Amino acid sequence: MYGQKHISSARRKSLLADYSTDLGQLMSRRQSEAALRAAKTESDAASRTKSEFLANMSHELRTPLNAIIGFSEFIQHIAASGKPSEKTGEYAEHIAGAGRHLLNIISDILDISKIESGTFALSTEMYGLRELIDACTVLIEPRVREKNQILEIKADRDLPEVPVDVRRIKQVLINLLSNAHKFTPEGGRIVLVATRAPDGGATVAVADTGIGMSDEQLAYAMTPFGQVQSSYARGHEGTGLGLPIAAALARLHGGEFHVHSEPGKGTTVFFTLPPQTSDRGGAPASGSSASRSSTQGLLQ
Repeated sequence: MYGQKHISSARRKSLLADYSTDLGQLMSRRQSEAALRAAKTESDAASRTKSEFLANMSHELRTPLNAIIGFSEFIQHIAASGKPSEKTGEYAEHIAGAGRHLLNIISDILDISKIESGTFALSTEMYGLRELIDACTVLIEPRVREKNQILEIKADRDLPEVPVDVRRIKQVLINLLSNAHKFTPEGGRIVLVATRAPDGGATVAVADTGIGMSDEQLAYAMTPFGQVQSSYARGHEGTGLGLPIAAALARLHGGEFHVHSEPGKGTTVFFTLPPQTSDRGGAPASGSSASRSSTQGLLQ
């Protein structure tokens, strides 16, 4: 009897062990399958983004190249004919504009590549924020006037000097102002607000009355090479790198970067710049929550 009980108990333990082993293998297999499905989904998304980027780049690169080649041929034809033409200067201007556009595209691609590889370096110096804003708004104002838009600057009188890579923060501001101009219909409003933070840093916000984005569109726009393909946006040139580069540059300076947008109601983008004594490395600037709340209702 004792031997039979012992054998029965051993069998139960053996069955329990086998069951536990099988269950563990099943769970491990399911986890592996889930991980493979997630990896495939991510791979498919990356592949789609790459395909969309290549298709977009084909258009973006060919357009200025065709202009450069076409107008160069016109100038060559005029020179060969030996007859001076008033059009020569106009053609040369078109070539220069196309060349600058091509250079901007290539620069954006190189910038995002360096940022993603971790090799991007800033060259910072103390610089007046008001001077930065003035330098950028002068560049965007002619385009704003062409669309009969209103550009308002609301800046504190005591804006601080902040430690920045001047060229890169200008790049951030111009990207944000250009996007606001591009995606705001004729006659719309663009407001740039700059405030001094309690810790000596600053907050800069750009708000517009443009087409806006849904949460899904915004998430896509914040990915490199992502362009929101609305019926209004589709007709505008661009690589889809403006917002990702602006966000990355603001965070490399140790600040925050946030976007709020609603379809049909416009977009508000704000970023912070910490003071000289702030810890770098992407840490949020102190007082940023207060700054964020102060940027609400900019178009009121």
